[in-house]
Amino acid sequence: MLNSKVRDLINTQINKEFYSAYLYLDFANYFYDEGLDGFAHWYDIQAQEERDHAMLMRTYLQNNGERVVFEAVDKPDKSYSSPEDPLHEGLKHEQYVTSLINTIYKAAQDVNDFRTMQCFDWFVKEQGEEEKNADDLIKKYKLFGHDPKGLYALNQELLGRVYTAPSLVL
Repeated sequence: MLNSKVRDLINTQINKEFYSAYLYLDFANYFYDEGLDGFAHWYDIQAQEERDHAMLMRTYLQNNGERVVFEAVDKPDKSYSSPEDPLHEGLKHEQYVTSLINTIYKAAQDVNDFRTMQCFDWFVKEQGEEEKNADDLIKKYKLFGHDPKGLYALNQELLGRVYTAPSLVL
């Protein structure tokens, strides 16, 4: 059995991951409405990744004999005035999620829960990639997004993103 604090933090994180998926689907909806299907596609895949993160954490709890508790998922409440807005919100959100993952890791470390720490090593690494991807997207938009041809090319590049399922084995 897991330490109750660690278990509760992971349960909360599952719900936060589902919120992340909702948020990225909201970004995708905005980009579809703006005619930027490549950006929308990029965030559709991002939403799938977040759902997968939630499911991995769910499986981890179940594999450790713990009950999974789903809470209501908050509705995204952001509004966007330019295509750059969701990009910045995405980076800010990933930085927030990183802080949550770090809190889980620290709680596991405090009780010498090496199994949870080993599992969450993957999430720590993943968050580094998530923040870098979000930051790279902002940089590319700043470089190319204000020129119609550059925006078109960036949109086409993002349309080519392919979903890759997580490689974490629990």
